[in-house]
Amino acid sequence: MPKKLYVGNLPFSATESEVRDLFAQHGEVHSVNLITDRETGRPRGFGFVEMDQEAAETAKSALDGTMFGERNLRVNDAVEPRKRGQDRDQRRSY
Repeated sequence: MPKKLYVGNLPFSATESEVRDLFAQHGEVHSVNLITDRETGRPRGFGFVEMDQEAAETAKSALDGTMFGERNLRVNDAVEPRKRGQDRDQRRSY
């Protein structure tokens, strides 16, 4: 089962193929998704990489804190975003 990694502090000039090549050194990469600003289309400096479980753990250990384009990468397990209003709904008492 694939595992999704959060990749932060990416250089704004990073491309999907560069990120794919970097992570492919540690195993098969299923997908790369670099996040851009909705309004301007400019890179936001983070993204997500999907790999097999074991390869993802290896890549996370090897790449977290390493230099990539003069920036120290942050590589962590991706966390599913909370749905809007989720916290508010949980606080309600009926």
